[in-house]
Amino acid sequence: MTQTLMPDGVPETAELTRVRHEVRAFLTKARETGTFRPEVDAWITGWDPDFSRELASRGWVGMTIPQNFGGHGRTFVERLVVTEELLAAGAPVAAHWVADRQAAPSLLRFGSVEQQQNYLPRIAAGECFFAIGMSEPDSGSDLASVRTRASRVEGGWRLTGTKVWTSGAHASEAFFVLARTSPLDPAHRHAGLSQFIVDLRSDGVQVRPITSMTGQHHFNEVHLDDVFVPDNRVLGEVGAGWHQVTSELAYERSGPERFLSAFPLFAAQVRYAAGHPELVPDRSLGRGLARLRGLHHMSMAVNGAVERGERADTAAAVVKVLGTAFDGDLIEQAHLGGTVAPGEPLLGAGLLQRPGFTLRGGTNEILLGVIARGMGLR
Repeated sequence: MTQTLMPDGVPETAELTRVRHEVRAFLTKARETGTFRPEVDAWITGWDPDFSRELASRGWVGMTIPQNFGGHGRTFVERLVVTEELLAAGAPVAAHWVADRQAAPSLLRFGSVEQQQNYLPRIAAGECFFAIGMSEPDSGSDLASVRTRASRVEGGWRLTGTKVWTSGAHASEAFFVLARTSPLDPAHRHAGLSQFIVDLRSDGVQVRPITSMTGQHHFNEVHLDDVFVPDNRVLGEVGAGWHQVTSELAYERSGPERFLSAFPLFAAQVRYAAGHPELVPDRSLGRGLARLRGLHHMSMAVNGAVERGERADTAAAVVKVLGTAFDGDLIEQAHLGGTVAPGEPLLGAGLLQRPGFTLRGGTNEILLGVIARGMGLR
């Protein structure tokens, strides 16, 4: 990326450009010294706690956490600039990703002061990692159908159920669990849901690895067998889980990881094309760059809305649908169009990771329904 435009078409501010270049220089040196090797989907597969702590020491984790909670008090747009550079480089950011992207903003919005004081400074220091417990077997993206139940007991709740696709749960301290605290009412399926902060080291928690077709282990199935969660680990209000989760998903669905997961492969295509002028008439790289710029602007606009405290779940769903389609098309073009060097390892990794692009964070079918409802079409 060279000069980047803000959503209104004007160049980035000098401060944003300075931050971008600072991060880019650090990553260039880290690659050259062998600190990391660029990966496709590095925000899922690149688990490196030491690298996360190094980023935290430079102020690039916990950027939007207020200073009184150990963060840096920066804006969501500033954080977007940093994460774009990290993803474009294929840097190993998986360890802190969910905690920084999703857990921290949710704790700031819905958490108690005690919860904020306990988790936020350690998230900002790259010392506390989170996973997300939303999806369940046989439920997929239909979160209203969750069957994990929470029963009231003295001093807290007992949780029983199973969560799946919990990235990094095997190496995280805690995860947010969406559970049903009231019986399902078919007429009001979104009512009666609540969120809990569950310590993954608790009695009754069993983390079962799910090995991907790449042979890597980053997904898990987490089984909760009568796990006790104290009252002080209820996130937000009991019964308000659906509202909280849909707000939280704006952070998950609109970020640059939805259209930069395969960017290292795109960069490899550009480098290859530079030495093979016969590929220039193909125009696929130009079309890809145009789509990439559009997605950047859309993601920037959503981050601006979040910064202003506006709801952005519909716009975030649009970014996710279009962004994951772009990433998939990019990999297909590289595979079928002969625009990468023979044996390029990023292509092999991209082909294996691609099936997950349109599933995680909500399937396209579910998200198209979210978009239709948000636009008043159904």
